[in-house]
Amino acid sequence: MTCVPGARAPTWPRGYGGTVTTVSKDAQSADQTAAAAGPSPDLGALAAALAPGALLTDPAGVAAYRFDFTADEGAGMPLAVVRASSAADVQATVRWAGAHGIPLVPRGAGSGLSGGSNAIDGCVVLSLERMRAVEIDPTTRTAVVEAGALNVEVKQAAAEHGLWYPPDPSSYEICSIGGNVATNAGGLCCVKYGVTTDYVLGLDVVLADGTLVRLGGQRIKDTAGLSLLKLFVGSEGTLGVVTRATLRLVPAQQPPATLVATFDDVADAARVVVAIGSRLRASMMELMDQASINAVEDHKPMGLDRDAGAMLLAQSDAPGAARGEEIAVMEQLCSEGGARECFTTTEPYEGELFVAARRAAIYAIERRGTIMLEDVGVPVPRLPDLLSGIAEIARSNDVEIPVVAHAGDGNTHPVVVYPPGDVEARNRAAQAFSQVMSLAISLGGTITGEHGVGRLKRDALPEQLGPDVMALTHRIKHALDPQGILNPGAGF
Repeated sequence: MTCVPGARAPTWPRGYGGTVTTVSKDAQSADQTAAAAGPSPDLGALAAALAPGALLTDPAGVAAYRFDFTADEGAGMPLAVVRASSAADVQATVRWAGAHGIPLVPRGAGSGLSGGSNAIDGCVVLSLERMRAVEIDPTTRTAVVEAGALNVEVKQAAAEHGLWYPPDPSSYEICSIGGNVATNAGGLCCVKYGVTTDYVLGLDVVLADGTLVRLGGQRIKDTAGLSLLKLFVGSEGTLGVVTRATLRLVPAQQPPATLVATFDDVADAARVVVAIGSRLRASMMELMDQASINAVEDHKPMGLDRDAGAMLLAQSDAPGAARGEEIAVMEQLCSEGGARECFTTTEPYEGELFVAARRAAIYAIERRGTIMLEDVGVPVPRLPDLLSGIAEIARSNDVEIPVVAHAGDGNTHPVVVYPPGDVEARNRAAQAFSQVMSLAISLGGTITGEHGVGRLKRDALPEQLGPDVMALTHRIKHALDPQGILNPGAGF
């Protein structure tokens, strides 16, 4: 399975994602008012309602849960951390928080890239990391998974039965299923196989009043009642706390054939992506620009072409002879689109090396300075315009913006880089960060394709959704969480 290559993805350090937040301090202050006011709540009562050892109050231990991989030093300090080991622990925590008006910040593995699990002052961080059970039912081709289980653990358990769980974020070895559900995570294979929501058949969710509801299940078809299940996928812990998921599995992926093509210009590569997408459905179509190629080579030399303006990595896992036919079509389109060089292989190990290089790109870019990581997406035909526009934004703001992309579905990760400690450069970077999101919106796109809004992109959301949809969103939030205790300040 090349989408889960034998070469390990990088084990990212805690600083991955930079130290940047775009959340307005006024919004943060409003969210923290309830937590700051009034006497300290009775943590003893909370501890008594939980499994032994679940409550963490030691300042050093609590501080480790302040932020996700965005490493935002502006994150608040939690009052305590609950490391739940069961849905009952989650229910007890939510009920206690509701009784005391204490904000709750749900947390999976802490690998998020948008500040969605960053703490606010006086909150309780509700960690699901201890809830790791995974059960595979090969007859129904489903997995019943607790929220703290890692994506890779689900893949490994499924593989023992000849099955596969396709969603594969670059952080698949360290990210949790609960976090994947919270952000509707994607990955390298989603151009053909879809994102998390396409595999969620059921959820157990603890609501803001502590009620545990079970939505969906192992059945494939179900039109009974409102489609509440999907409401919680991508809701970033703002509507309820997911404790368990029922996931759809598929037969194991066949070993793919791989194409790697280099181009003088990233926009030329993007136009070839559009051409390929109009002819066939590749199982992977990833893009790296020159800056990201060189960042990977600086970090771990792999023989990539440093002089290329862009590198396209594509794969086909079509059955039988169709696999080679699809690769041949892609190679022809690359040649017609001005590729400098094309390389194809049916050897899985060779393909896995290129996939490993792509997965390492963002970590490698981070070594160049402090970063602001984007997650913008556009309709695939607008991808060349997006990439050209990002290059212009980089020039006009005098910042570097390397780009890696899940090009086949139009989802890109521009990474704004600036020197650590340079306040003027940080201000230019923040302006570029905002302009990239506005550019994506103007092209009919989105500010986030898979990382979630979190706290970093919250201020940009109204520009994309508009006042009517924002008002509807707040009405749904108020209906499910009238006290506003679930992850305040995240998502919207």
